[in-house]
Amino acid sequence: MQSARTSIRAQFYPSLLRQPSGQRHPPGAGRLPPIFTRTFDFLDWLVPQTTHFPRFYRHTVTRRLLDAALDLQEALLMANTYRGHKRVELLTEADGYLSKIRVYLRLAHRRQWLNPGQYQHAGQMVAEVGKLLGGWQSVAA
Repeated sequence: MQSARTSIRAQFYPSLLRQPSGQRHPPGAGRLPPIFTRTFDFLDWLVPQTTHFPRFYRHTVTRRLLDAALDLQEALLMANTYRGHKRVELLTEADGYLSKIRVYLRLAHRRQWLNPGQYQHAGQMVAEVGKLLGGWQSVAA
């Protein structure tokens, strides 16, 4: 009975199926380069984490961290639509947002808003995005 229910879900709701990594991805994410999936995964992890930051800092540090992460995603999406010099500019802009994210995460860890395990996990995700971004920049240049 359970397998029949699962197959019905797979037939009518394929976007609800979990990926092998255990993460849910936005519809159509399989057709995008890995940097988009990794950035989405980072955002998906980051947003709930910031709800635990102190209320006093939600309109300053928390907002800047989330803005930088969302701006990174937007810059990457825009870079994917352009070619040539405009793409290089947008990738450089995205690299700047990634640098800001690193600083804000370091501050959140120092203020103990992120525990060492969370900070390590965030650092690994940001490092992976950074490697993918660096590769894209070298190809685009």
